[in-house]
Parts: sequence; structure tokens; C-alpha cells
Amino acid sequence: MIGIIDYGRGNLRSVEKALAKLGYEAAILTTPAEMEKAQGIILPGVGAFADAMSALARGGWLTPLKKYAQEGKPLLGICLGMQLLFAKGQEHGEHEGLGLLPGEVVKFPLGLKIPHMGWNNLNIRYPNLLCAGIPDQAHFYFVHSYYARPAAEDCIAATSDYGLQFPAVVGKDNVWGAQFHPEKSSPWGLVFLDNFGKWVKKS
Repeated sequence: MIGIIDYGRGNLRSVEKALAKLGYEAAILTTPAEMEKAQGIILPGVGAFADAMSALARGGWLTPLKKYAQEGKPLLGICLGMQLLFAKGQEHGEHEGLGLLPGEVVKFPLGLKIPHMGWNNLNIRYPNLLCAGIPDQAHFYFVHSYYARPAAEDCIAATSDYGLQFPAVVGKDNVWGAQFHPEKSSPWGLVFLDNFGKWVKKS
């Protein structure tokens, strides 16, 4: 089963429906204890970095999420959920993230219209498990005003362009993230989620 974390900040039903369409058992998790039943976890997210981290803390998710990742189980962050994987975010001051990936989340430069919203191409930097079968330059749907700036270049699996090259898919070991919304990016978004589902099954 793939668990989708419900901390009040995500597109839960859309992700659940997309996974169901692909034939995967998925469930929305409302308490950290339910994570024990999940072979893979998706951390969705929309909104502000600090607000989302506060919501995770109030719900008691922080330590269980870190423990889950440390155990080597598949973890995928989507949009803001991807940004929360990093050590810190710079939205309205500096705020601590989950620290599962090294780096920070920063605002797009002045002069760019934000949020960055709409379809953008994916520049795949190297073959990776989540982008398997997806052609370079395939389009995905983005909505965000901040972007990740990883401390390690090798964790950037794919980028996209919006005034600058920003990370669109990041990952290291069992912790991965997508800045775009795969559940809104059919058909390639479904391929992306299917790759995650296959990975969960194998592990």
C-alpha cells in the first residue's frame, strides 16, 4: 500500500485517484501510526513552507517521516512536499525543513511572474527510476513561487526552465521529490507515478 500523508496541505484525492487508476492500492493517512502499514509514502503539499512544517509538527509527523526515510523505504515529495525534504526554506524568513536532502528552498528572482504556473518541459539529466520511459523535454504541470537549491548537484535528476534552470526532480537513495504535480500532468505524470508504484512494489 502507498500512503499519502494528510497534514491539511495537499492534493490528496487527486494523487489517490491517479494511483488507483494505475492499479495501486493507496490510502490517505491521517495519523503517523498508519505509516507502519505503508510500503511507500507520498508527501504532497501546497502553500507556504513554514506553515506546512508547522502543520507537520502539530500532527506529529516530523519524527516518523525522518525515521521512515532512515529505514530506506520509498518516500516521494510532490511540489511543496518536495521542498520540505530539504534542510531549510527561505519563505518569509529562514525555516527548518525535514533535512532529508541537503540544500535550501529560495524564491524565484525579481522580474519573474510568480507563481510559476503552467506546463513546462523536463530536462532529464541522467537515467533514474522515476523518469524511466519518459522522453526528454516531456511537459509537466507546475505551480510554485519558490524552488529548491540543493547543496549536492548529483541529487538533481531533472530540471526545468523559468528564468533559470531549477530542479524539477531530485533524489538520493530512497528519498525523491518532484516540483511538478504528476497527478495533473497526464499522460507523463501517470508514467512518473507508475514508476514510483513499481519501485514500491519491488522494495
